[in-house]
Amino acid sequence: MQELMRAKILLLDGAYGTEFQALGLEEDDYRGERFASHPVPLQGNHDILCITKPEVVKNVHSSFLEVGSDLICTNTFNANAISQADYHLQDICIEMNVEAAKIAREVADQYSCQERPRFVAGSIGPTNRTASLSPDVNQPGYRNINFDELVSAYRDAMQGLASGGADLFLIETIFDTLNAKAAIVAVKNIFRAKKIELPIIISGTITDLSGRTLSGQTVEAFWTSVKHAKPVCIGLNCALGPSDLRPYVEKLSQIASTNVHCYPNAGLPNEFGGYDETPEMMCEHIEEWC
Repeated sequence: MQELMRAKILLLDGAYGTEFQALGLEEDDYRGERFASHPVPLQGNHDILCITKPEVVKNVHSSFLEVGSDLICTNTFNANAISQADYHLQDICIEMNVEAAKIAREVADQYSCQERPRFVAGSIGPTNRTASLSPDVNQPGYRNINFDELVSAYRDAMQGLASGGADLFLIETIFDTLNAKAAIVAVKNIFRAKKIELPIIISGTITDLSGRTLSGQTVEAFWTSVKHAKPVCIGLNCALGPSDLRPYVEKLSQIASTNVHCYPNAGLPNEFGGYDETPEMMCEHIEEWC
């Protein structure tokens, strides 16, 4: 993959949540037969669709490959025990990741050829907890998660992704680098246990115009904190739109000793809760970057 990245710009797929939302899926679609009597609502838990509606997930993967994606992400952004605890599904996270990777692998292989191989990126989201910050402003020393718990959750997810056939791990949307460090530890544990080594892509998130992550790091500090993991690619995603994100991507490209990526979204919401960035505006920015 390193050689391919040096030779051309690789294209990542797009957002999955908005694709699933556009389908108008109901509670019964998320539950399927297996979770028909589950005690809590599951609508909106897109990761469970890998088990209850695999054809839907396949179709979304195919739609991205059809228009030229070189890499597709597994539908596992929240498929970890910490995030899935909200749905009382923390005990099936390994299975969820295995199935997600198998689905993506099957579709990627259908589109892959010698001239243009397609890759499966095992998506590892940030969880809904932060190891560096207190959720209670009155108790700055309090934490609702610890490092070992994060490592355990990440390790289970990655074990499932590796078993299902992912080509690489994508540790993405990092707002707290301490969470990312836990994911890196989990990756190394998996490599040692399975006697394998897969490429790692690390993607941070700048949360406001100060150019810092939620836990307060600049782009330079972020790179310094994670470069020991030797990622095949480092970059930024989400939060700011392409116009505001550009200077930070530029800075990263100047200091990083590896490949650099970016997948921005439509920017921060306006005062009405909508987004002003259009696909045409996005294309204009991305074309200029390329």
